[in-house]
Amino acid sequence: MQVLADAHALERRGADVIHLEVGEPDFATPEAIVEAGRRALAGGRVRYTAAQGTDDLRSGIAADYARAYGLSLDPERVVITAGASAGILLALAAATDAGDRVLLPDPGYACNRQFVSALGALPVLLPVPPEQGFQPTAKQVAAAWTPETRALMLASPANPTGTVLDPDELAAIAEVVRSRGGVLIVDEIYGRLVFDQAPLTALSAIPDAIVVNSFSKYYAMTGWRLGWMVVPAAWVEPVRRLAQNLFVAPSTLAQAAALAAFEPGTEAVLQARVRELAARRDFLLQALPGLGLEVRARPEGAFYIYTDSRVHGGNSEDLCRRILNEAGVALTPGTDFSPTSGAGHVRIAYTQPLVRLKEAMERLQALFSRGG
Repeated sequence: MQVLADAHALERRGADVIHLEVGEPDFATPEAIVEAGRRALAGGRVRYTAAQGTDDLRSGIAADYARAYGLSLDPERVVITAGASAGILLALAAATDAGDRVLLPDPGYACNRQFVSALGALPVLLPVPPEQGFQPTAKQVAAAWTPETRALMLASPANPTGTVLDPDELAAIAEVVRSRGGVLIVDEIYGRLVFDQAPLTALSAIPDAIVVNSFSKYYAMTGWRLGWMVVPAAWVEPVRRLAQNLFVAPSTLAQAAALAAFEPGTEAVLQARVRELAARRDFLLQALPGLGLEVRARPEGAFYIYTDSRVHGGNSEDLCRRILNEAGVALTPGTDFSPTSGAGHVRIAYTQPLVRLKEAMERLQALFSRGG
């Protein structure tokens, strides 16, 4: 966010900045969703819903799991949330008490550590090297688990790396967590944004996992602030109570609009965007090594590439600041995602059209060639 603020300050002074820093698609919300929102607003659908969301949207999500994954899901297990962030907070609030420990991969989404700490629990980071695809192994989880450990959080595809968990490894990890009486929370926010394989959900193999998802990324609804979570049946009532107390209810207007997300015409638009993102990734995978930005773990989803930037110095914050000020390209320093190794990495969000990505690479080439 600081990079974004600095980039906007440059733009106010007339600079042309290529934004590759924030995890927000450049695509507009599909028109069918926008139109459904207009109809809901015109019809006066502006009052509270139930804390767990509307029955029709929960049923729509359950039907989508059947279409996408062949999974029979009881809509009662679906809880609509005010974005995925609210879902993660609800999952952690239901799973942990003050003093509990929560295992998180490092690198990982920075806010997860803050969510854990805000609830009085202790985040315990698991360094995950590129040789593991920046994902933990069952052996690693077992070694890190202590009597105070209560939960493990995973993400697939992951932010900032875009890597996907191997299904067999995920099942092995789940067995470790289950055998120790713990809770597995899986972030699937980018679950439909995968390029080299069919989308997967942890629920297909691990019915008792807590899965968090969002309309923000795949459906390009970031500002609508709408997500969902799938919880075991025994969790439904406690999570509803927490949601009522913490958030009252998710946005009524956003829920009405999101029903159009599952229409066949909308899905066709979204799949075309997935193909566009894959083309952008492939371009960057070819271009970045020539700039000294090595990609040591192939991203298979989301819209991020996590690059090793140490050839340009060991402080990614200074590097990103220099790239922004001298080349007009906004990147995110790896220190946002890893306290241990982030100083030697930067994240690139390919949330700009190919023509702008090509221009960004040309600007970086010019900067690095003159010793920047």
